[in-house]
Order: sequence, then C-alpha cells, then structure tokens
Amino acid sequence: MRSTFVDCLIRRARIDERIFLVTPDVGFSVLEKFADEFPDRYLNVGIAEQNAIGVAAGLALSGRRPYVYSMVPFVTMRCFEQVRVDVAYMQTNVRLVGIGGGLTYGPAGTTHHAIEDIALMRALPNMTVCAPGDPVEARTLIEESFDHEGPIYFRLGRNGEPVLYDTGVKIEIGRAVTITEGDDFALIATGNMLELGKKVAHAMQEKGKNGTLLSMHTIKPFDTEAVLGLIDKGLPIVTLEEHNVIGGLGSAVADVIAASGKATRFRKVGIPDVYTHSVGSQEYLKREFGLDLNSIVSIVEGVCR
Repeated sequence: MRSTFVDCLIRRARIDERIFLVTPDVGFSVLEKFADEFPDRYLNVGIAEQNAIGVAAGLALSGRRPYVYSMVPFVTMRCFEQVRVDVAYMQTNVRLVGIGGGLTYGPAGTTHHAIEDIALMRALPNMTVCAPGDPVEARTLIEESFDHEGPIYFRLGRNGEPVLYDTGVKIEIGRAVTITEGDDFALIATGNMLELGKKVAHAMQEKGKNGTLLSMHTIKPFDTEAVLGLIDKGLPIVTLEEHNVIGGLGSAVADVIAASGKATRFRKVGIPDVYTHSVGSQEYLKREFGLDLNSIVSIVEGVCR
C-alpha cells in the first residue's frame, strides 16, 4: 500500500501543483521518488511530528493539499493536539497517512503498534477515516482524496499486500463494498483484516455455510445503511479489525445495532483491551490475540448455531 500511495501522489502531482508531501523523518526507500521529482513540494521536518502537522495546516490554508506521512502512532498520537486543533477543528485539507496499522510493526514493540488510532480519529469532528484493505482500495480512496474537502486520516498497512478485488468494482469514500454474498452469516472487515476475512468466508463455505463479506474501508463517515441491510436480513454479524475492540469498527457496528432496536447475534473480533508485552512478527502477535484463521472460524461457527 505504501508504494501505491506514493505512485498515486506522483501521478497527481504532475498535473496538480497543490500536492505537497511532508514527513517527520520517515519513509526512506519509499518517498525518494516523489522527493526527486518534486523537490520544492517535499519537506522532511525532522523528528518533529507536532511541527509537521502545523506546517501541513499552514500549507492547506495557503491552498495546498498536503499529505503527512509517518508511522501510525507518530502521525496520530504524538501530535494529537495539533491534529485536533489545526486539522480537525479548523477543517483544513490535510491528509494524514499512517503506515503500519494494527500490529504491522510487531517486532518494534508496543510503542510502534497501532491499536487505538481509529478510535481517536473517528472521535474527531470533521475527520474522515479510511482503512483500505488492499492496493485497489488504497489507490481509489487516495485518488478521491485529491479533491475531497476536509481532513482525512488514511490507515495503511505495509508493502506487498495482495489484490483482493476483481476489476470494475466501485469503491468510494463512505460506502462499504460487498465482496461475497450469503445468507448464513455476515463478516464486516476493515483494513488489514480484509484478506483474513476472505479466507474465513472461504473456510466457512467449505463447511457448508455461505456468508456475506463487507469491506468497511471507511470508518467515518460510516455506511450505516449497509449494516442495517444485514440486520434486516437477520444475519449474525462478526466484525474483524486489527485494532482495540473498544472504539473501532466493532463499536461503530454495535452503535448501529443498538439504534436499530432489533435483536442481532453479534461478535466483535479484534485486539483485547490490553497492551502486549510479547515481541514477534505481526502474524505471531495476531495468533496471540486470536486473530488467526482457525480462531475466527470457530467464532463464526458459534454465531451460526
């Protein structure tokens, strides 16, 4: 997804002089292509995340479309007050691009994990929150951001994610995408859990259960109508996110279910409300938290009974 982001930005920058890229000393081996082609529209502010947000807000107020690129914790949490005041409150056209959603940077430890960012960003008025699940979603949502009015937070994974879509699928900010359809259960996945969601749906199909899989690539504005459609069909719902179970996708879906006034079997699958003290790869930590194929299949089987 990182390369997809940079490639999209370069193509747009060639025809749109508003595009500007800011980084607090992150992105080596990824951002050089942009910096080499547009040296006057690239700024490394050093390890100074609060300053990066202030600079980006100033650029936006001057008519630019700045993208601030860093690891998720450092573009959302370390500079949260600046994001809240200079970006969300002032509704500046700043795009925050967070790399390493969830447990992507597993070996780096909890300081580099991103398990609270969706909750923080979706709580900010005026903020749009996008968590694409593959390069196709990332490309389309980033292209939409070029002319979108207001601030956006992008939660990206790493490089090398597989393409999960066939050609011709319509993707737009604020609208969930139906990946598969079935009448036995519904999975709603976001970001880097979409790939696992497809594997769960396939594994359940082999067990004789056909499920609907929704990609909720936009957490805010939230596609309430898509969730209400699942509730109206009487489908048990399971949400999948590589984020704390408090405040993220599962919480957004739970709000819709509660407001609907209808009884719905529902499970939130995500990271428990704890910080891990284990060190290991992303896949290792996901297994520790039960975010692996076998564990999730067992949960889905449970809600289908």
